[in-house]
Order: sequence, then C-alpha cells, then structure tokens
Amino acid sequence: MSSDLTKLRNIGISAHIDSGKTTLTERILYYTQRIHAIHDVKGKDGVGATMDFMELEKERGITIQSAATHCNWKETSINIIDTPGHVDFTIEVERALRVLDGAILVLCSVGGVQSQSVTVDRQMVRYKVPRLAFINKCDRTGADPFRVVRQLREKLNHNAVLLQIPLGLESDHEGVVDLITMKAVTFEGDSGDEIVTSEIPSNLLDLAKEKREEMLDAISLFSDDLTEAILEGEVTEELIHGAIRAGTLSLQLTPVLLGSAYKNKGVQLLLDAVEAYLPCPLDITNEALDLDKEEAPLTLEPEENLPLVMLAFKLEVSRYGQLTYVRLYQGSLQKGDTIVNMRTGKRSKVGRLIRMHADQMEDIEKAVSGDIVALFGIDCASGDTFTDGEVRYAMTSIHVPTPVISLAIKPKDKKAEMNMSKALTRFTKEDPTFKTFLDEETNETIICGMGELHLDVYVERMRREYSADVETGMPKVAYRETVTRKADFNYTHKKQTGGSGQFGRVAGFMEPYTEGEYSFVNQISGGAIPTEFVPSCDKGFQACLRKGTLAGFPIVGVQLTINDGAAHSVDSSDMAFQQAAIGAFREAFPKAGPIILEPVMRVVVETPSEFQGTVLGTLNQRRGMIVSTSEDGVFSTIESEVPLAEMFGYSTVLRSSTQGKAEFTMEFARYNAVPKGVSEEIIKKQKEEQKLEKK
Repeated sequence: MSSDLTKLRNIGISAHIDSGKTTLTERILYYTQRIHAIHDVKGKDGVGATMDFMELEKERGITIQSAATHCNWKETSINIIDTPGHVDFTIEVERALRVLDGAILVLCSVGGVQSQSVTVDRQMVRYKVPRLAFINKCDRTGADPFRVVRQLREKLNHNAVLLQIPLGLESDHEGVVDLITMKAVTFEGDSGDEIVTSEIPSNLLDLAKEKREEMLDAISLFSDDLTEAILEGEVTEELIHGAIRAGTLSLQLTPVLLGSAYKNKGVQLLLDAVEAYLPCPLDITNEALDLDKEEAPLTLEPEENLPLVMLAFKLEVSRYGQLTYVRLYQGSLQKGDTIVNMRTGKRSKVGRLIRMHADQMEDIEKAVSGDIVALFGIDCASGDTFTDGEVRYAMTSIHVPTPVISLAIKPKDKKAEMNMSKALTRFTKEDPTFKTFLDEETNETIICGMGELHLDVYVERMRREYSADVETGMPKVAYRETVTRKADFNYTHKKQTGGSGQFGRVAGFMEPYTEGEYSFVNQISGGAIPTEFVPSCDKGFQACLRKGTLAGFPIVGVQLTINDGAAHSVDSSDMAFQQAAIGAFREAFPKAGPIILEPVMRVVVETPSEFQGTVLGTLNQRRGMIVSTSEDGVFSTIESEVPLAEMFGYSTVLRSSTQGKAEFTMEFARYNAVPKGVSEEIIKKQKEEQKLEKK
C-alpha cells in the first residue's frame, strides 16, 4: 500500500449560493502556490476566478459546473472540487460528493444556514461525508458567527464546535483567536501571506477561556486519553487534534473555523484543519457490488497491486472530445492500459491520463487508488464503473433527482435544428437531470430540468456554443377525451359510384371502460356481419380514437360492442365496414356524455415547518388536493395531487414563498375529469389554435 495515501485529501467545497465558495477556492489555490495572482468572481480586471472558466459563469458571477483542481499544502496533496450553490445545479454537488472523502461546508456569517446549505447538508448525510464548517465573510456588516453556530446545531442538527473565535468583526475583523494554541492569529501583507501569532487581547481572554472549555467538553467524548488529560491538567495539542479528527471521521462532530476569504483571513488555518481532521482514502470504507455473486456487497481496498476499480462521475465534452472524470477506488491506472466498462462490457485503451486544474490539463503517466483524474476518448455515461477486466464489480450509482420543470423549444431554421440536435445529445449525456424528448402528440421538443435557471443556462449555451437559435414556450398538456354514459348507434354506410358500390351497416352501443384505454366486443349472431368484416369494424373504431370530436384530443376509456348489422353480397368490403364503424362512432360519441380528462400529478413538497401553511396555500391555489401531511419537528412533508396544467412555474413560486428552502418532486398519478369551467376554456383555446393552423 502506498504510504502517500495518508497524505492525500479529496475534498469538495459546497454551500448556499453567494457564500463565497469560489472566492475561498481561489485563495486556497493562491496559498498552495497553484496560482500566482488572485482574481475575483465578476472580476473588475476582466479575468474572473480560476474555477469559473465558462463565459456564462464569469458573466453571471455564479458557478454552473463543478470544476476540479489539485494542489499541495505542506506535505499533503489535495484534490478539490468547487461545486455550484444554486439548487438548479444540484446534480453537480451530488456527483462531486459521491466521490469525495471529505467536504468544507461554507456558511455566510450574515446569512447563516440558508436553503441550499440545508440541501447540501442532506447530500453530505446521504453519502456519509465528514465535513468542516467555515464561517466566511466575517468582515461584512451584521456578521455574527456565534448565531451561525447556533443555527448549525438547531437547523442541521450538527454537533458544531468552534475551534476559533473572531478577532474583531465587520470592518474591525483582523483574524482569529485559535482555541487550541490559545494564540491570536492575524494575516498581514497585501494578500494575507504573513501569519503573525501573538497573545490574546485582554478583552477577549475570558471569552476565549470559556469557549475553549466548551470545545474540550465536546471533543473529550471522542478520546478517553483526552478526558484523562483534562482531569490531570495535562492537555496537549496532539490529544486535541486526535479527538477532533476522531469525532469528525465518525460524523458526530463538525469543527467550525472562521475567516474572510475575500479579505484573505483564516484560509491557511482552514488548510491546516483539512490536513489534520478530514479523512484520507484509507479512512473511508468504499463498497462495490460483485456482479458474479448476485451483486453481493464487498469492501474495496485502496491498494495498488489489487485489480482496478474506478467510477466515472462526471462527463464533459471539450473541444478535444469527451472528457471523463474518474475516481480510483482500488488498484492503479497507467497510460496505455485497457479498461472495461462494466455496464456495456466495452473495452477501451487509455490514451491520455490527465490531472485537471479548472479547464487546464496536465498529462500524467500514472494514477493510484484515491486519485481523481480525467480520461480522454472513453465512451461511457455518468455513473459507469470501470475495471481492468480481472473482476466484475459495480459501484453503486449516483442519486439523480427527478426533473421538475419543462419547456418547449423550437429551432428557428434548418441549420438551427441540426445544431440544436447536437447540443441536446451532448447536454443529456453530460447532465443526468437534463432530459429531452419529442412529444408525439404536440410534435414539440420538450426539455426538462431542475429549475428555470437550469433550463435558461442550457438554452443560452445552445445559442453560444452551437449557434442554435431556438424559441422557447410553454409545453402543451397531454389532455384526453372519454365518455361518461352508454349510447347506442345504428349506422349504415352506402355509396354508389358506378360499378360496385360500398355498403355496410353497424349497430351496437358505446359505454365507459375503466379497465384500460379501449375494448372491442363482438356480439354478432346469425352472421348479420360476415366474420371476415368484424376486424374491419374494430379497425374503423380505432381510427376514431386518435382525435376526439370535443377538442381534438385522443380518446381513452371506451368500450364498443357490436350486436347487429347488415352486409351486401356484392357491395360489402373491408373499406365499407371501416367507414360504417367510423360513422357509427361519430354518431354515438356526442350522445355518450363526452368529457375532457387531464393528467394529475402526485406532488410531494418538503419544507421547513415554519412554511407549512404557505405551501398548503400554494397547492390549494393550483386546484391541488392534499393527501397527507407529516412533520418531524424540523421539516414537513406534504403529499398532494395537482393537475399538471397548474404546475408550470410552480418551482419559482415555491422557492420565492419559502426563501428557497422547500423542494418538491412530481410524478404522474392518473387522469381525472376536468372541471366544467376549465373544460370550456380548453375547448375554446383548441378551436382557436385549429383555426390558426388552417390559415
């Protein structure tokens, strides 16, 4: 086993939007001498932060794609993934956390625990990722790190323990008081490069002693040696570090550090904490499923001489081809090796092995277990497992949230149509939460995603990266028509046009059918309709199902029974009975009480309990029917059924009415009758559209 693994950290930086993640990453890269000049997000110098390398990211000042980089701090190698904070790009956080060993949860000292902090924390819990909390922006007006620590405990149920207290706040923020060394630490020089330690100012000494006692009480639970040392009055820094590390790795402790990334304060101490408390690949248990033993789980060992197992967690199409980000869990990988995709069984040769630094690439010869690297020219999907062919293992895949919002898009011309098709193929491969399909009924291309910003960014990328000029609009709802009562029919089709004519009579009844979409019953006796023409009647009825007479929607839930008819020895034919059935259907349908059906969705909203009443109001306004509500003290779960037509734009309404803290999932439940008033509106709208189409 490579002894270097103890000196490797795979970490992610996650937080609510605008908490300073990208600014913090920029400072980390500077202090680890990965970059030699600091640039800001939305930089006035026109450069922008290193990790926000997309044009759209620089313009909007937000992170859209997670970006990977590698740096060294003292003797430790650190792989860092900077992730987006906006809820629409949640898959980027999801797949980063899937492959990371530890994380830094960044919080704003003014905003505290915000909506996306809650989402990110849930994702960290899902993947059992140990984390440090860094309370950023201590230089801002209204900064109160002690309030943020209380929120960490109350809102996220963290055992949050302060390792530092601020040395001044707001415009007086100079640095921190380290409660482990009991020294004041300030960061001097233009870029905070010089770390100066001094005695704690007298006005902060009592507070520092009080907070140190609290810290020792909390961390002593994770170390018997430290508990003894406290009783004997012989506490050492090594014992404190050991206890904090043990608590962090067990996910029962969240060490809290402070600073201001923008003002270059506290970042080096955060890097020391990453080295001291976050896990190396040896501290994490990673499991795979053995495909040869009915997917029995087994533990992977991060050793070089074992068979290779790695997970592709992110895809990107660059100008050189597809770039696949992989995390090695076992074995090693060299340039020229052959790897096997466990999902497809396809073999590929590793042509280029790359270590990423944002959008810059460094070629490397070899990667070992624990490494996060990128490969070129490997055909795969996000979440695929690769091995060297010696074993058949699969890693459990990434949790992919269901898309909740959709848009209809239309290319402006033939060239745009081709480019749009290329763009959609690429985006759906890169992003599992971005889906696209052609609605056969409305003939519209529909794109689905996690929110309006998510889709907005993809439409903008189509225009910029693919010159695909597209128009967007609301997608149409797939309505249906059905009948509510029994209606008889008796229709004769006669046509004489020189030579043999057409003749067929069909009689019977139409009625509602609850078992499925359509049923045909033959009750003909005595050969009233010759046997060879019975399937023609069925064919004629089915032709009518495609377009209802009420508003032109497909017809479902009808049963047609034929019990009488007549045929002519010369003029009856397959076509004559098809036409007779069509005429019979059109005669009976208006008499059978036709109605419009609409798709009803099962909508589950998770919201902090304080917004429960507001959320119930938003659902009621949308003709929603509440099925159940449950509460666990912090969160409420509301299950409801809402017509799909009322759900467009709901994600934006829900976020604005709950400060962005609520999330919802939506799936198809069933078709229901549309209320009379709404039905009249739909019919009127359809008729207007049909008139326009004829023009």
